[in-house]
Amino acid sequence: MKKNPRILIVDDELDFTQALQAALATKSYQVLTAGNRSQAEAVVKAQKLEMVVLGTIMPRGDAFLFHKWLKQTPRSSDLPIMVIDARREEELIKGWRRFEGMQCEADDFLTKPIEPVALVPLIEKLLDKVTIRIRVLVADDHTLVRQGIRAVLTLQRDIEVVGEAVNGRDALEKTIELSPDVVLMDIVMPVMNGLDATRQICRECQQARVLMLTQYDDEANVLASSQAGALGFIPKTAVSSQLLSGIRLVSQGRRFVHTVAH
Repeated sequence: MKKNPRILIVDDELDFTQALQAALATKSYQVLTAGNRSQAEAVVKAQKLEMVVLGTIMPRGDAFLFHKWLKQTPRSSDLPIMVIDARREEELIKGWRRFEGMQCEADDFLTKPIEPVALVPLIEKLLDKVTIRIRVLVADDHTLVRQGIRAVLTLQRDIEVVGEAVNGRDALEKTIELSPDVVLMDIVMPVMNGLDATRQICRECQQARVLMLTQYDDEANVLASSQAGALGFIPKTAVSSQLLSGIRLVSQGRRFVHTVAH
């Protein structure tokens, strides 16, 4: 399980939310909260999460719609979800309808009333079962390079290749579409070069971290990559030895430093 996992609690009952947040804080979990569907979607778009606890929100049906949106959104489709349905006396107001429950893809489905502290061990078990994968987009105009990188990455349990791009414009469009955690970006590409693509990605897709790949190992390219917003720089000659550590580091928002050859 990832250290200090980030969990989103979606519930409009303040007492329940605060109690669960306090219980999870004792385990050093990072907890975010939302009181309605629009707030919850905004959090998912802005933050890298490890789990969602989906409680009761108004109007009735919004919990199901948010659950459906999570599963259809590439960034959150694999997140473990714990659904907590309404109390029996409130089920006609904000409970899940029968057809909604039949379409539910949650990892656990509970019903209020339930003590928030009792949820903590259940949440721990769900997180222990999940291997959080780093979602990677590979952008390079050479097919053999993309295939070689994909072959290396698919052997890693914590890394998933979600797509490939053949130029900078393609990389930008697929970053918007697929919401990768890390974009491996070649500098020299047709249509739009990697530096221009990185600048736009850093402006428009702030959740994505860019790790630059290039055959030109010099200070000028390192500086240009950093100024464009990339968190790291790896010459293609060092890909086999540094690629995995670079991906894992920049996925956490940390800078990867490569020693430039003289």
